Amino acid sequence: MALVNIDDFRDLARRRLPKIFFDYIDGGSFEEETMRANRSDFSRLTLRQNVLVEPQPQDLATAYLGKRHPLPFMLGPVGFLGLYSGKGEVKAVRAAHAAGIPFCLSTFSIASLADLRIVTDGPLHFQLYVLEDRSLCEEFLRAAEYAGVDTLFVTVDTAIAGIRERDVRNGFRSPTRVTPDLFARLALKPRWLAEVVLAGMPSVRAIEHRPEFGRGALEQAANLSRRIDKTLSWKDIAWLRERWAGKLVIKGVLTPADAVRARDLGCDGVVVSNHGGRQLDGAPSTIRALPSIRAVGTDFCLMLDGGIRRGADVIKAIALGADGVMLGRAYAYGLSAAGQAGVAEVIAILEREISISLALMGVASVEQLKALGAEAVSTL
Repeated sequence: MALVNIDDFRDLARRRLPKIFFDYIDGGSFEEETMRANRSDFSRLTLRQNVLVEPQPQDLATAYLGKRHPLPFMLGPVGFLGLYSGKGEVKAVRAAHAAGIPFCLSTFSIASLADLRIVTDGPLHFQLYVLEDRSLCEEFLRAAEYAGVDTLFVTVDTAIAGIRERDVRNGFRSPTRVTPDLFARLALKPRWLAEVVLAGMPSVRAIEHRPEFGRGALEQAANLSRRIDKTLSWKDIAWLRERWAGKLVIKGVLTPADAVRARDLGCDGVVVSNHGGRQLDGAPSTIRALPSIRAVGTDFCLMLDGGIRRGADVIKAIALGADGVMLGRAYAYGLSAAGQAGVAEVIAILEREISISLALMGVASVEQLKALGAEAVSTL
């Protein structure tokens, strides 16, 4: 089977993964309206075609998060990559760094930052969920410093968890161990099971030394999730800004007012994000929220995630004000379908689509696209 786009990788991931894990990647909260809007609102934007333009070499390089990168996107934080493919985080970071782009590790990861730093000297970012136990937060920050992380992404839209109905039906995070029923379901995918087991019994490495979190990834993740601070507020962001010397980015912003507040507290940027449509169902899509947030100024980094499946989506986001784009589900499908090679191919597919689309628009570079801004797109 030829895998020519991200949806092809999604289809293969659905066939290869146990349903409990595929639905965790693929699903949203409640009616999944916001998750669908993240995709459908991209289709309401059109790109400006420009013909008979003298061909020029394509340059997809651009700056975001204070550094210049060869592509206008990076791999964002996705939890439990090591459950989708054995040593999944290692495979994903290797693919990202082979392409010259950053990788951001989720708090809810099988591998730790130290594990990744052993296999790569490329750019690592870390996504932090603020926990009730500030001593554990401090421990995570020290681990990030030790691993040479220069950008900390603080997710702020999950203090209260949305109801993800697919996960409720499948029992994701409900069991604290592999029950006979769960094992029977996992065994329906023997190739996946053999790969994950051969990689070693999965655990959340960042907390496996803490006995209060239990043993094994399922129990540890359930206990970690319960400890996310439900009282998270701007004062906690101020505390982190004082504690963290590197770049600090707030992930989960959908309004200009919140972006301004983050900037005024000394944050280096925000991610326009609705957690992939997995939290407040009925919230606006990220591409719809983007222009008004960019309008508050250009003196901070503005990233976007949510719904990216095509190179044209990346182009639309950049044209409407994003400095860069963070991939989530797109590369998780690639990893689940074909491991490191799958992630590498997802990156390559998006790179090709961006390059071809820009050429058909008569645009030679991402920097030229940024200069054109909203002139490059229109609304249906």
